[in-house]
Amino acid sequence: MAGHSHSANIARRKNAVDAKRAKIFSKCAKAVMSAVRQGGPDPDANLKLRYAIEKAKAENMPKDNIERAIKRAAGEGGGELEELNYEGYAPGGIALIVTCLTDNRNRTAPDIKYIFEKRGGNMGAQGSVAFLFDFRSTFVVETGDKDEEAVLEAALEAGADDVEYDDELATVYAPATDFLQVKEGLEQAGFTFLSAETGYVPQNRVAVASKEDAKKVLNLVDALEDNDDVQSVYANYDIPGDWLDELAG
Repeated sequence: MAGHSHSANIARRKNAVDAKRAKIFSKCAKAVMSAVRQGGPDPDANLKLRYAIEKAKAENMPKDNIERAIKRAAGEGGGELEELNYEGYAPGGIALIVTCLTDNRNRTAPDIKYIFEKRGGNMGAQGSVAFLFDFRSTFVVETGDKDEEAVLEAALEAGADDVEYDDELATVYAPATDFLQVKEGLEQAGFTFLSAETGYVPQNRVAVASKEDAKKVLNLVDALEDNDDVQSVYANYDIPGDWLDELAG
């Protein structure tokens, strides 16, 4: 897959999230609870719950925290969480998809719109950018002592169909429906995960024209991710790795 390495962005985000670990766990717990309320507390019978648990594990969420979230959701009668996607553009024409879990869309929609506008973006209508993305399984793994050929071979053996290699990290892509199978195959191959999720992958990436624009894009993404109702933000930007390193610092 051409363009900016997804793994480089994940690495940047991982370096920043240590200070936000409680918020990350809170978002994971929210996803687990929503899945339980929709399909029950048994992950063997609730595929959405299995996905939520696997994503939480990839974020290093403690097992006890996950189990507490499941028990809490199973014991509650109300508090239905609604899944919503918002779409729009960041400065420089960068497309964004923002996935949310909320108990009040009348709160969330204005909040997301305000963040877009405050950070120089523009929230669009439903479907305005979704056609630029595919819903896929995405795994960011540490390459360890494996070279590019070995990583590719192991990923294809696990059932993946695309790999983006970046020295210490690699991004592995697969159909969304094959998430659990591919994750298990990568685990058996000995990979350590930095992230594992089903989400939106851009079909093509758009080069950001300047470092100043890159800063504006990343500030918008960070502000969206900081919102309690936001689960994930997906973007089609291509930002050079040295800019990412500098702006992260």
